[in-house]
Amino acid sequence: MNKQDKVNPPRLGEIGLENFAPYLMNRIIGRYNAALSSEMTALGLTTPQMRSLAVLSVIDGILIRELAVYAVVQQSTLSRALDTLDQNGMIRRETDERDSRATRVFITEAGREAYERMWPHMAGAADAMFAGVDDAEKRAFVGTLQTILRNIRKHDF
Repeated sequence: MNKQDKVNPPRLGEIGLENFAPYLMNRIIGRYNAALSSEMTALGLTTPQMRSLAVLSVIDGILIRELAVYAVVQQSTLSRALDTLDQNGMIRRETDERDSRATRVFITEAGREAYERMWPHMAGAADAMFAGVDDAEKRAFVGTLQTILRNIRKHDF
C-alpha cells in the first residue's frame, strides 16, 4: 500500500462487505452466538455470563478487569452478569491478596456444571463454522487471527 492509498483508502462500497474482514468477523460471531442462544436460555444464562464461565473454566481466579478483556464484555455489563452468576452460586468473588481494591473471580461447582452442559453446544457451533475446512487451513486461519489480535490488543494478554 503506497502513501496515497493510506490517505484515501478504498471505500467500503469499492471493497464490498464480503471482502471486509471486520464485517465478516462480526457476522460469524453473531451467527455463533445465535446458534447458542436457545441452550444458554435453557440454562438461564446470557452471552456475557456464558463467556465469563467459559473464561473462568480455563483461567480461574482472574481479576475482574482481566475477565472483562478475555470475555469481551464491557466492565459495566460484566458487573451485572457477575452479580447474577454470584446470586445463582456459579461464581464467587474474593478480594485480591496484593491489592485490596481489586477482586478475583472463581468458578464454583455449579458454574462448572453449567459450563460443562454448554460446552458441547459451543464446540459443535465452532465445528460447524469449519465444515469443509481442512486442518491445515484451520490452523493457518487461527494463526492469522492470533497475529491480528496481537496487532490490535491493548493488554499483554
